[in-house]
Amino acid sequence: MTAMSGEARRVIALLPETLQNQIAAGEVVERPASVVKELVENSLDARASRVSVVIERGGQGLIRVEDDGVGIPAEELALAVTRHATSKISAPADLFAIHSFGFRGEALASVGSVSRLALASRAVGQEEAMALAVEGGRLGELGPVALAAGTRIEVRDLFFNLPARLKFLKNPGTESRRCRDILLRLCLAHLDAAFGLTLDGVQAFLVPARQTLPERLTHFWPPAVCQGLIPFDLRAPAGRVHGLAGSPSMAQPRAERLLFWVNGRPVQDRMLQSAVREAYSGRLLAREYPQMVLFLALDPAEVDVNVHPAKSEVRFRDEGAVFSLVRRAVREALDRAGPLESASARETAQAFGPGAEVAERPSLFSLAASDQEPGEGGLFPGPVSSPGPGAGSGPTSPKFSTYRAFLASQDQPGDDQSGIGPAAQVPDLAPRTLGRSLGVALAQAPGLSYLGQVAGTYLVLAAEGQGVVLVDQHAAHERVMFETIRQGRLAGQSRPLALPQDLALHPAEERVVRQFWADWPRLGFELGLEADGRLQVRATPAALAPGQALSVLREVLAGKTQSLEEIWISLACSQAVKAHTPLAPDEALALLEAWLPCADRDYCPHGRPTVVRLDQGDLEKMFKRKR
Repeated sequence: MTAMSGEARRVIALLPETLQNQIAAGEVVERPASVVKELVENSLDARASRVSVVIERGGQGLIRVEDDGVGIPAEELALAVTRHATSKISAPADLFAIHSFGFRGEALASVGSVSRLALASRAVGQEEAMALAVEGGRLGELGPVALAAGTRIEVRDLFFNLPARLKFLKNPGTESRRCRDILLRLCLAHLDAAFGLTLDGVQAFLVPARQTLPERLTHFWPPAVCQGLIPFDLRAPAGRVHGLAGSPSMAQPRAERLLFWVNGRPVQDRMLQSAVREAYSGRLLAREYPQMVLFLALDPAEVDVNVHPAKSEVRFRDEGAVFSLVRRAVREALDRAGPLESASARETAQAFGPGAEVAERPSLFSLAASDQEPGEGGLFPGPVSSPGPGAGSGPTSPKFSTYRAFLASQDQPGDDQSGIGPAAQVPDLAPRTLGRSLGVALAQAPGLSYLGQVAGTYLVLAAEGQGVVLVDQHAAHERVMFETIRQGRLAGQSRPLALPQDLALHPAEERVVRQFWADWPRLGFELGLEADGRLQVRATPAALAPGQALSVLREVLAGKTQSLEEIWISLACSQAVKAHTPLAPDEALALLEAWLPCADRDYCPHGRPTVVRLDQGDLEKMFKRKR
């Protein structure tokens, strides 16, 4: 080691205790919310059943935490504010079996080194409470104080002796919100305890002890979110995961309500977030986040909580097992719950359940057809024809005609392997057909009547006695085509090209072709890879025009799709009937019949909803019949 040019060598020396404490405080005490976290966790470790928190000026003026826990004996108060003094661990092995929040013995010492701290406590069995003051790391005298039970800690003038740290604090309102968020996380994990928070003299919340998790969440989250929460609880060899998952319909653009706990400790973990997002795959858009409270319970030996000074991050011994456990628990809960979990939306799930029937009585669509000529205005503008036998004679879109032929070819295979059969192969699909092919109808399920199409985009159905259901035709058809492709039903459904197309490949593009080589035939492509690096396209998916198919292929080669599932989504989107495309009644009914049995039918592969329901209450609000 050499001294810097122009400077004399400095002697290695032990840092003064005050400086040691301030350096430790820089790791543990980032801002007022960090102090709240450490102090409240100490209260919970002391088995408190009531915790009261008071914040003034964002925590810079005052942070007071008072509890009714077991307290600290008078002879241990000085040790409580000394670094590396703790009752939580006593041997190295304890670090791998931690059941408490605090264990390092740095929190109170660190806080006391950068504030004016007053500690008062009355331990169980002691006749009086004792108090101790700490200012900038210097201990005051021990003396009696009035306190009925438990511990009270007051922290004033945070960072008074470190003005540089004050510059990094936000305004008092922002710091107060961060304190509130920290207490919220602790509050949700300890339902047996009561919590209160006062901000600048105003009570922010007061929650009683012994609540259920849904009850406690109602104090913090909007009613619409709480009503749609889906419970989950899964036990496995890897551990237990339980909590509440928000309805995909209530997703939001930020992850502020995506909350995780590991063995009761609030944590931030990208792996857990990835597992949750994968569980919601196909139900959310790329930039949406669900609401979630998720508790993970593991053997303490399987998780390292000693990887971050503030203990806000953890490390798992077997990340793969934890990832799979979380993903499975959330996904199974969403699958069981169906599309929407509000009270009114559960009726929609029932209406679209297995065996849901379209009523055999004449629908409003057929009544409208008898009174209105095609092309007239009115509620259902555009071509209208009776949805009875022979309904296929109405005007159809070329795109959807191809799809009708594809449906027919699945049930009536012929010699035409291109998948584009004659129109005669398409069965008549009267309204009464919808649902009957789905199995035995549920007696309690409301009947569904097809009413018509709005704006060339939305299919309208009446749920008998319940309201109106709208289905996005493009999103629904995307889901149908995605399931068709995923199940390999496009194999053999190819359109041979009269003149094969040759594409010159870059080496990177050739790697992509080879990566998915076994999958191209299942997608409807027939490809040949020439020795000189050219790709010969000999056939394309039957439901796509050759130009569209080549466009999808080029996107894949360009790396715009990174996985097989993304290729499925791209193909499904390209093949799906577009918005603003008029559908004849038999086409609409064919689409609905194909869509109803689909897995995850309530969302398109991109995560957009395919169905929206307006129940009677929604309609009454829209027409101001009730408030």
